[in-house]
Formats: sequence, structure tokens, C-alpha cells
Amino acid sequence: MTQQTNIAIFASGGGSNAEALMTYFANHEKIKIALVITNVESAGVIAKAYKFGIPSRFIAKKDFLDAEIVSTLLSDFKINYIVLAGFLLLIPAYLINAFERRIVNIHPALLPAFGGKGMYGANVHKSVVAAKAKMTGITIHYCNADYDEGSIIFQAASKVFETDTAEDIAHKVLKLEHAYYPPTIERVVNL
Repeated sequence: MTQQTNIAIFASGGGSNAEALMTYFANHEKIKIALVITNVESAGVIAKAYKFGIPSRFIAKKDFLDAEIVSTLLSDFKINYIVLAGFLLLIPAYLINAFERRIVNIHPALLPAFGGKGMYGANVHKSVVAAKAKMTGITIHYCNADYDEGSIIFQAASKVFETDTAEDIAHKVLKLEHAYYPPTIERVVNL
């Protein structure tokens, strides 16, 4: 029998990337989305997890910093990988150390451009417009102790036209995220 790999998704928002991952791995032979963790009690990702029959847990920021609380939860669900899908807290050192090269994030720009603290969602896309960037896209990377500085696994680009608004860019980037994040996670797990 093939050993199953269990993934925990960490998300703070509506969960469209989490849903793309849940859909992709719903009937996978070897990879299972086993848990969703959110730091926002009203996050839309909770309903998406429920729809797929995936347990979800709310962990307040102060509790997220408590290694025992989170580590015990991840151990209880036999988690092998953590996948961030719009998770807005910095991953603490205890998790980085425990899951070295097993925490993956997606960023809505071509890193190293438009990364760092506060650079998420609309903030990124507005910065791309303000900089008159000709290209944007997604970066899938391993997490380390700093925002958006872990080693890059995969990037996909999209042209930015002079007439593009931040909303136009967000739409293009989201399509790339949904298309590439699940198969890239599958490849990382199978390495």
C-alpha cells in the first residue's frame, strides 16, 4: 500500500486557492488535504473546507505563536506538508524548523519584486500598476523565516498592459494561481 501524504492548508481569507487545492486532491491516490487552519474566525475558507468534508480549525494569532498548540494539532492529523493559501501571518521559527522545505507559499507576483511584509493581495497588484511593470505573475516558493524570501520552486508570468487596473491584474494572477499551484504542490510532494 502506498503511503499517504497529508497536507494542512493555512489560509486567512476566502480560500479560492485552498478550494483549487481541495478540488485537485479530492480523489488523489497519495495526497490528501487533511486539515485547514485559519487565523480568521469568519474566513470563507472554513465553508469551503466543510463542503469537502475537511476538518478546519481556527487558531488565534497568540495561540499560533505557541509551538505546543500548533505542533500537537499538526501531529494529531499526521501532517507532512503545510501549504499556505493566502495566509497572512509570518510562519514562526518553530514551524520553519519542524517542516524544513515542507512549507510552501504562493505569492501573487514575480519575486523578488513586490514581496515582503504587507505585500499581499490588492497591495501587490496596486504596486505593479504604480511601478508600470510590464510583467507580473506568480511565485511558488518554500517558506523561510522572512516574508517571501524562501527559495523559488516555480514561476509563471503574465503581461501587464498599460490599460490594466489592479483588478485586471488580480484576475490574471488568480487564473495562474489556480492553474499552477495544485500541480506544483503535487510535484513538490513527489520529489
